[in-house]
Amino acid sequence: MKFNTKTIHGGQEHDKAYGAVMPPIYQTSTYAQSTPGGHKGFEYSRSQNPTRHALEKALASIENGAFGLAFGSGLAAIDAVMKLLNPGDEVISTNDLYGGSYRLFTSIFERFGIKFHFVGMQDAANIENYVNSNTKLIWVETPTNPMMHIIDIKATAAIAKKHNLILAVDNTFATPYLQRPLELGADIVMHSATKYLGGHSDVVMGALVVKDKDLADKLYFIQNASGAVCGPQDSFLVLRGIKTLHIRMQRHCENGRAVATYLNNHPKIEKVYWPGFENHPNHDVAKTQMADFGGMVSFTTKGNSYEDAIKIVENLKIFTLAESLGGVESLAGHPASMTHASIPKEEREKTGVVDSLIRLSVGIEDEADLLEDLKQAIG
Repeated sequence: MKFNTKTIHGGQEHDKAYGAVMPPIYQTSTYAQSTPGGHKGFEYSRSQNPTRHALEKALASIENGAFGLAFGSGLAAIDAVMKLLNPGDEVISTNDLYGGSYRLFTSIFERFGIKFHFVGMQDAANIENYVNSNTKLIWVETPTNPMMHIIDIKATAAIAKKHNLILAVDNTFATPYLQRPLELGADIVMHSATKYLGGHSDVVMGALVVKDKDLADKLYFIQNASGAVCGPQDSFLVLRGIKTLHIRMQRHCENGRAVATYLNNHPKIEKVYWPGFENHPNHDVAKTQMADFGGMVSFTTKGNSYEDAIKIVENLKIFTLAESLGGVESLAGHPASMTHASIPKEEREKTGVVDSLIRLSVGIEDEADLLEDLKQAIG
């Protein structure tokens, strides 16, 4: 089954009771049992829910995995991965990553004895310099948030396999439409399903997909024991979003290319970060592991002025100044004061998250309207 068909039919079946094409929303906390322990596969909705189960099968299908897990948020999914570890274990993470991930790693799990190394991974060989006997996990974002760095998943997977490490890849920006990390050797794929998978800015959810049953069983246990599950209504919304993922991503990519090109040619813009440019570091890697280059674009203004950046995002009319990304509507953000504010300024600026940086999530509106909006906002 090809990907575009999988988004609609992958892992799915019609409702057995009445033949409903879309899985019903099973808004129930518990299930009747004929005898103690005698049930139809569902006993309590923290552990299992039919609507969530339908979503999890769809998630596994589009990532070419075997097991999917849906969580109450992307951070809840990351939290479950970190709970695979023990005090004294070490994690090698990319140094350019979502601020919430950084906060979870440093403010929560470092207190429990987990050590994190934040490393530039554009050259995958650099990762090996940080591997030691305590290393258990490599955490990758690609493209990274917000600098759009590209990390070679296949090369990183080779290092992970060599040292018997778990490789987890945050695939939120690319989605399985553009890139499928499990096929490149990753052990775990993570999504903030709030973003492109849901696609309509109306739900908060996270997801993990794996191939290995033993790893899946460990994560299922953590999910059930910790209770960070999503509800059936949210599961239904993300399942519905997945069914249009392929056609939305096509337009996100088309509009992303147009916006990046426009900004790259604008006299008031200093630098544009978008992996589709031939001069982007690791552009060749992006061409190899991605089907296209996505709808996320970051840029800085000439003069590196905080005031100019704030003026632009406040003047935008069609791009909405807001947190998050991946919805049908275009969004603009100022990472230093919004999504990455939890990262200390000195650490942010080491990776390029300066005060003049603006991040765009380019939606699926008409291209001409988006370009006109940028024109009037930048001046």
